Amino acid sequence: MKRRTFIHHSGKLLIGFGLLDALACQSTNPKPTDLTMLDLSSGTSGNTIYKLEEMTIAQLQKGFQNGNFTVSEIVQMYLNRIEDIDQNGPALNSIIQVNPDALEIAKELEKELKDGKSRGALHGVPVILKDNIDTKDRMNTTAGSRALSGSKPLQDSQVAAKLREAGAIILAKANLSEWANFRANISSSGWSGVGGQTKNPYKLDRNPCGSSAGSGVAVSANLCMLAIGTETNGSIVCPSNNNGIVGIKPTVGLVGRSGIIPISVTQDTAGPMARTVRDAALCLGALTGIDERDPATDKSAGNSLTDYTQFLKKDGLKGKKIGLWTGCMGFHFKVDEMVRNAVKIMELQGAEVIEIDKITTENVGKESFDVLLYEFKDGLNKYFDSLGTNAPVKSLEELIEFNKKDDVELKYFDQDLLEKSQALGDLNSPEYKTSLKKMLAAYRENGIDKVMNDNGLDAIVAPTGAPAWKTDLVVGDNYIGSSSTPAARSGYPNISVPMGFIGGLPVNISIFGRAWSEGDLLEIAYAYEQATKHRQAPKFLK
Repeated sequence: MKRRTFIHHSGKLLIGFGLLDALACQSTNPKPTDLTMLDLSSGTSGNTIYKLEEMTIAQLQKGFQNGNFTVSEIVQMYLNRIEDIDQNGPALNSIIQVNPDALEIAKELEKELKDGKSRGALHGVPVILKDNIDTKDRMNTTAGSRALSGSKPLQDSQVAAKLREAGAIILAKANLSEWANFRANISSSGWSGVGGQTKNPYKLDRNPCGSSAGSGVAVSANLCMLAIGTETNGSIVCPSNNNGIVGIKPTVGLVGRSGIIPISVTQDTAGPMARTVRDAALCLGALTGIDERDPATDKSAGNSLTDYTQFLKKDGLKGKKIGLWTGCMGFHFKVDEMVRNAVKIMELQGAEVIEIDKITTENVGKESFDVLLYEFKDGLNKYFDSLGTNAPVKSLEELIEFNKKDDVELKYFDQDLLEKSQALGDLNSPEYKTSLKKMLAAYRENGIDKVMNDNGLDAIVAPTGAPAWKTDLVVGDNYIGSSSTPAARSGYPNISVPMGFIGGLPVNISIFGRAWSEGDLLEIAYAYEQATKHRQAPKFLK
């Protein structure tokens, strides 16, 4: 069985882009504003190509408007780069499948531009989706599981539909930690039965984190303009940290979740992953809106916007009062030093920063785990039902049996979480209802809301995590620090932004706060990003 499906490209463009990659890799510190045109004509008139590395959406749109390149040319260049870097070269393994219709879609969008029509800021923007997000096209949606190989959803997810409406091109599906990393007691982030192990683009033996591993790597390695990840607890912000990009985990309910293979109806959300805060904000605005198949989005009415760029102010830190959560620090002295330096920069930009040692005083770890186990079984069985009569497996029970018979699925890791979930009852269970109530109270009214209200805070900051650990398929992940839990368990927003490098590996800072406070968080994130500009393209070091 082929692991991935790739489009064959014209030799002319492939050769040109191979040279472009070689030149790009020589740069010691690629600048996001570098749009140098490389003349690869060799005597052939008009054969020119633009440097894709670190290109922003604004630069892309300007190039379209000026006639510097077309939508189909940009898509072809990204497809070439995927083949050169993801399949060959460093072999990052971030892509499970390329959209065989990407170029045809690009030509349609190109014609719209020629006719004077634009769908907005994402018109012609190549986007990669994590492979737990449904698309009704010729691509499969597998969650990385061989049990769903060949699975074709009956309709687009809300996320895919919104992106198409905005003019984005769904370029490919990204590898992920199988079942969004809710399967085994021990696992390696970025590994799936369908896609194998994804590599970190900064140092290839390091882990990309997950579960949105492929999404994070694809953005960082400039295989796309944007990617969509999903998070239950850390699965957007951690791969953003390990891959040196910007990730936004929105408030649960801001982005519709229909057609996303679930873990938890309480905590799951999709969100944008990009190289800049501005690009992530542009994408977020395109994803919002009521989803008729997701009741959680009803609460977003009056709390959502279609344009979050209004919050992107260079002086966005001025007058802000921010809490530094010290309770999650101390796992790495260099990370602590980096956080202290980040705080100094925020203060120089006009913010007041105070230390807080706790977000909540209640230990609800068991209750949170129980919520995930109960909701996973319920949500997954409902997802299998949504596939209709052609569903490859029709229940969690069938999935467990499939894995037992498969020669790959249990080769490295067990399926303990699947079995624990299957053993539980439904969502009418008193244990589930009690656990859910305790968890939400601990992290909402008695957690983030209380800390922020008591201290008059606009946001809370903390290190997203540590530098990437070495990938190990024997003992699994070895991460040593994280700050994702409060925002994850409360269902509140969290933005992860590059903070610097340790030993050549990126480390991010997280900015989180109350429900529906994406605007406030973006002000802080953008101002910090503009004051520091830590993002650097990876060099694929061995």
